[in-house]
Amino acid sequence: MPDVIAADGTIRNDDWVVVPRPVTGESIDIPANTPALIPVDLWLAGYEHFAGNAKIGVWFDSHDEPELLAGKVAELPLIAVNFPRFVDGRGYSIGRLLRERFEYHGELRAIGDVLLDQLQFMKRCGFDSYALRSDKDTAKAAKCLNFFSQTYQAATDTNQPLFRRRAS
Repeated sequence: MPDVIAADGTIRNDDWVVVPRPVTGESIDIPANTPALIPVDLWLAGYEHFAGNAKIGVWFDSHDEPELLAGKVAELPLIAVNFPRFVDGRGYSIGRLLRERFEYHGELRAIGDVLLDQLQFMKRCGFDSYALRSDKDTAKAAKCLNFFSQTYQAATDTNQPLFRRRAS
């Protein structure tokens, strides 16, 4: 099993399987007795079947809109956001919207092309677990999650910018 890194820097086995989008005309193949992440639009299409299942979560691709889950985020044990390439930053916005606008309180995971130097920025946007790209060293993750001791801007991890925190 691959590893997943939590926002506190701990490393644990990743029990969740990311189910790829099926080819057009084929049905989705969800593994039995294993927690699975399925594409968000397919979860919505089969909502009556999947809702309330603690072993089914969803994953967003970078072009998916978080508004798809408006009013339904509390029903999901885990939401993952795919970062298809290092240069594609749309996943940061998806994460922040899920946390702030849609008030998602469950586990929010970054998947795909997740690199060590992105972790602290993902954490600031509300992600609390990370599936690193397979060629990256998970042992270095804890240091990367807390590389900066202070941040200037407000984000999901602090609601005040640094100048306001210093004033109080």
